Amino acid sequence: MAEERRSQRPSRPGSGGRPGSSNGRGKPERGGAPGRPERGGQPDRAGGGRSERPTGQRGGGQRSGDFNRRDDRRGPREEREPRSVDQAKYDGPDLPEEITGKELDASVIAQLKGLPEKLAARVARHLAAAGMLIDDDPEAAYQHALAARARASRLAVVREAVGESAYAAGHYAEALSELRAAKRMNGATAYLPIMADCHRALGHPGQAIKLAKSPSVPNFTAEAKAEMTLVEAGARRDMGQLDAALRTLELAPLTSKSRSSWVVRLRYAYADTLESAGRESDALAWFHRTHSIDSDEITDAALRAELLEKRMG
Repeated sequence: MAEERRSQRPSRPGSGGRPGSSNGRGKPERGGAPGRPERGGQPDRAGGGRSERPTGQRGGGQRSGDFNRRDDRRGPREEREPRSVDQAKYDGPDLPEEITGKELDASVIAQLKGLPEKLAARVARHLAAAGMLIDDDPEAAYQHALAARARASRLAVVREAVGESAYAAGHYAEALSELRAAKRMNGATAYLPIMADCHRALGHPGQAIKLAKSPSVPNFTAEAKAEMTLVEAGARRDMGQLDAALRTLELAPLTSKSRSSWVVRLRYAYADTLESAGRESDALAWFHRTHSIDSDEITDAALRAELLEKRMG
């Protein structure tokens, strides 16, 4: 069931699904991962920031935002006292010098301008690092996002970054909490498919279906509707409702002439569900139809068709 759920999980919201991304958003300007559809309609950001100094930090130490010289002032790393868990989260992973924060989209940088200059620069670097790492090292991306949150928890763009990276790293409860916080701040509905999938991962398929029936879903773009359809169908399967899962998918544009990745993924989910329901001939046909438009090979539809043909004899 876990493998099946992962095969139908939605893409992260945003252009390429990068943390902190909104509208044009908080990711370095590079292409998204193959097969991850890009979605628009992300929220505006709002909110303020917090002091650069973490809660409980004693005075007489470094100045706000002055991170680059800290090691020199305090001596070699091995001579320092061990950092607390909270301090480690606040510091975050080391930031490569080449990451400046300017990699972020201008719309995100603009939303950081309400912060003090050095604080905004540090938050921007952590958001940019999270965006660069989320596909290859989602746990590291999550830690960078946590460091941004420790400095600017009142910014929706930051809470979104934590939610997206937590989701990518498999921290589903944290992802759900953070995306709920971002939604409260900016009223965005683009997070709903991921929030619904988090409910699935946490063993609450009924809650996932409830979100899929939200009044805002009919107003989604075709692409975003497909994401929610995948989650709803998966939740039905989690509940053992294969017929309902098939009906859900059949309401989607399975025969669309588009070769976009979201159409590929809809067809694959339909073929997979047909096979689970024992309709092998139909499943074989849809695996072939999936492969016919899957030029980027984001699914294993060809292999599934081959194995099914052998089994059917």
